[in-house]
Amino acid sequence: MNADGRRASYHHGNLASALEEAGVELARGGGPDAVVLREAARRARVSAAAAYRHFASQQDLLEQVKHRALSMLAQRMRAALAAVPQGSDPGETAVARFKAGCRAYVEFARAEPGCFATAFRRTAAEPPPVKGDPGMVGDEAFQLLGSLVDALVDTGRMPSGARPGADVAVWATVHGIAVLLLDGPLRHLPQQVQDAAIDRTFRMIVDGLACTSVDEVPGRAGD
Repeated sequence: MNADGRRASYHHGNLASALEEAGVELARGGGPDAVVLREAARRARVSAAAAYRHFASQQDLLEQVKHRALSMLAQRMRAALAAVPQGSDPGETAVARFKAGCRAYVEFARAEPGCFATAFRRTAAEPPPVKGDPGMVGDEAFQLLGSLVDALVDTGRMPSGARPGADVAVWATVHGIAVLLLDGPLRHLPQQVQDAAIDRTFRMIVDGLACTSVDEVPGRAGD
């Protein structure tokens, strides 16, 4: 306290960054609903008025934390991909990298459930949808999944004619099992059974992509 009884302010070199870090910790502990600007200000040891000079609303802070959480997810995936050794068979390497990237996606959800939920919370700051855009084209994690599918095509593990839309199907499947493990009935399964379910899901994705017929791709039948 100051001599006149007012709360002393804490001076940051970068208050916006400090508030963002506090927001990430709030998300980590309680998900998107826990990202409250006043609480972030308290943790950053500044007044709410000071916080509002950097974030006009709680939604603005949540949007920033959401982007940070998405970046954390992508970082987890990149680290897993970097750990995959380059084998003599490019196709086998592509499959190994695909599975490693998908597993890293799911493992991030399991390790950081609050940030994972925040990463996919709808916010008012989102741009309007664009025709033909699945909604996350600009997101790095989605792009990484797409690049892993491209590698399956490039190495002959997947028909090139089946590539359109495959990244969205993969994303839906990987995200779906992550959600089932976090908030669905799969969360009650023993760890070993969960791990087996994850492995089987990834094997089915790879086998499905490898066996997809071009005639089964929408818009290609009868060409």
